[in-house]
Order: sequence, then C-alpha cells, then structure tokens
Amino acid sequence: MKEKINKNIQIKNKRATFDYELLDTFTAGIVLTGTEIKSIRLGKASLVDTFCIIEKGELWVKNMYIAEYFYGTYNNHAARRDRKLLLTKKELRKIESDAKNSGFTIIPTRMFINEKGLAKLVVAIAKGKKEYDKRDSIKERDDRREMDRAFKR
Repeated sequence: MKEKINKNIQIKNKRATFDYELLDTFTAGIVLTGTEIKSIRLGKASLVDTFCIIEKGELWVKNMYIAEYFYGTYNNHAARRDRKLLLTKKELRKIESDAKNSGFTIIPTRMFINEKGLAKLVVAIAKGKKEYDKRDSIKERDDRREMDRAFKR
C-alpha cells in the first residue's frame, strides 16, 4: 500500500519578516539525500536560525534543521549539515552582487514541496531592521488583528 504524499508542506521562517526587510526573492532547489526528503514530506524541518552563504560561486544554506528520519537506519543524515542550493548562473550573480553590499544578507524564508514532489527553498536578499522598524511591524500586526476582530462581529 502506497502512502499518500502530502504536497501541502509549507515551512516558514517567521522571524525573517520581523527581523529583516525582504527586498528580492528567488526560488531554489535543494540537494538532499533520501532520508532528508522523507523527513521534509512529514513536516519535520525548521528554518529557525538559518542563513545562506556563497562559496566558490555556489549558494549554500547553513544550519537548516531537518530531523532524522524515524525509519532511517545507518543511512540516516546529519540533522544540521550544509546543503547546496540550485540556482541559475544569472540568479547567482545577482544574489552575489546584492549580498556584497554592506548591511545586506541572504536568508531563507520558506520551504515547500512543488507539484512534482521536489523540495524548494525561497531565499531572499534582505536588509536588517532597526529596533524602531520592529516596533512599527508589531503595531501594524496588532492593528490588522484588531480590524479583523471588528469585522467578524
């Protein structure tokens, strides 16, 4: 009996929009092993404290947590290993030129499974927010929540 694959996996980095101002986004493929994709399909992954770097013209995601697969034996993967991201050369050049500017960084914002069953990672060029920007974000979120409550009544 074949298990039904859950394609509605949406793993988000909620701190990304709070701590950073997202300027440009790119969707990248991830190089994974067999047990890693199985864990992601079960929703056992996290993007907390995750960041991206460019080494030798390649984009790598560091510190991304993918839980070990329960049924994996000696073939199981390391939970926080570095994983390569797959982008076109044009996209890599754009990301590299933007990230070289002072104050800009590359952060993963969302991981999902596409219609073909492949894991994709959305990375963004971001600029860090100041403390007063974060207070504005909190105020906007609270105002939105209050308006939603008023409309539901």
